[in-house]
Amino acid sequence: MRNTLAFDGPVILGAGLAGLTAALSATTGAAKTALVLSPTPLASGCSSAWAQGGMAAALSGDDTPELHAADTIAAGAGLCDPEAVDLLTREGPQAVRDLAALGAPFDRKADDGFVLSLEAAHSAARVARVGGDGAGAAIMAAVIAAVRATPTIEVRENARARRLLQDATGRVVGVLADVDGALVEIRSPSVILATGGVGGLYAVTTTPAQVRGEGLGLAALAGAMIADPEFVQFHPTAIDIGRDPAPLATEALRGEGAILRNADGRAFMVDYHPSKELAPRDVVARALHAERTAGRGAFLDATQAVGAHFPHEFPAVFEACMSAGIDPRRQMIPVTPAVHYHMGGVATDLDGRASLPGLYAAGECASTGVQGANRLASNSLLEAAVFGARAGRAAAAEGATGGPPVSLEPLPDLPDAALQTLRQAMSRDAGVLREAAGLARLLTQVEALEAAYGSCPTVVAARLIVDGALARRESRGGHFRSDFPATGEAVRTFVTLESAGALRRRAA
Repeated sequence: MRNTLAFDGPVILGAGLAGLTAALSATTGAAKTALVLSPTPLASGCSSAWAQGGMAAALSGDDTPELHAADTIAAGAGLCDPEAVDLLTREGPQAVRDLAALGAPFDRKADDGFVLSLEAAHSAARVARVGGDGAGAAIMAAVIAAVRATPTIEVRENARARRLLQDATGRVVGVLADVDGALVEIRSPSVILATGGVGGLYAVTTTPAQVRGEGLGLAALAGAMIADPEFVQFHPTAIDIGRDPAPLATEALRGEGAILRNADGRAFMVDYHPSKELAPRDVVARALHAERTAGRGAFLDATQAVGAHFPHEFPAVFEACMSAGIDPRRQMIPVTPAVHYHMGGVATDLDGRASLPGLYAAGECASTGVQGANRLASNSLLEAAVFGARAGRAAAAEGATGGPPVSLEPLPDLPDAALQTLRQAMSRDAGVLREAAGLARLLTQVEALEAAYGSCPTVVAARLIVDGALARRESRGGHFRSDFPATGEAVRTFVTLESAGALRRRAA
């Protein structure tokens, strides 16, 4: 007999910053419980804990939310929702202060103000950091401690969603989860997806391997509206030492003055953009891709900008480099573009509501309209905190529980060997540069995986990216079509799983 559980508050899938912030918000001042399901132990397996740069917010006297909003919209290349951006940048400073009050040890000045760094495409220094490059881990430690101390939040580790439960009307009424190897039917008035992005669908990524689009696929298979799936951001400076996932050389290094050079030592960004190292991420990623493809290589030279200060200013980068026999105080760091963030996701309103009643999404797996076609550096943790809190409050207010679920069968899993094949194909054909022939080849491989293994959420997530990339016959932000290099009309993509293929076929 299958185990069943019932909760009067939300069930939250994912335990990154968005998920845990949602849990704290859902149980603040409410006589309700929240259940967090995490496939791995807390503080592991989520991108939030790996974030290096910090949180961007207007925290200084010479900065304003309006300036932060303008930079976010400029980076978003015409696809940002101005209302969502305005909300993010207005609520952002308080979100940082709230995390500091929870115990997140942001770097401080003598007057207790925040130490703020400049990152690419920001017009002011506004990135609050922890220990140079340890923001994600330190913020998560503080939030996890707060969650552990909240008796109305239950956390189940080693728990993975196998399908969203829906009643006959399509309302989401819970989740079928694998908890410690046993299937459990969990009923609740609301479910919050906080499952992260799609990096694990690619062969070269800076995100945890477990983050592979499962939340996106679960939502699409339930019939939810998906927004902008084709927009994948490639961080230009993953450390190229043959590891999976690839360690990250934070953008803050370039903010401190580190230079991108080829194997001959030439600083090459002058050839690609007037802002050079501080150009938008998509521009820098394509520049590195071009240098590497031409056989010139790509390296980050921080020997002068950071030098002897590396061990205490950027300890995570220093440790990763030293473990591979590279001393960044004296040597250039080999770098490569790697999947870092997904701008697309489950379409939501400003309170995290998805198109299906009872379903919410927050963090990277959601598409609030904040990130547009290209996320501004260090806006991801901020979005997770701001919109995670809003989703938690809204989901906790759900009163209806819906009817009995119409299906209790788990969705199929993609075997690891097939996943590795998919990852190689995604990096090859849906990477920094895309074109019709490669995307069509990739679509054929995705369809073959679907035929062989069924509607696995990971394969569905990949299909959405491919369908969106084929349908968007222009280049914009993180999506660059070498066969359609011009930028066309600024129109966001909104599709269901059923309509995505039709959109792609109409564009062909």
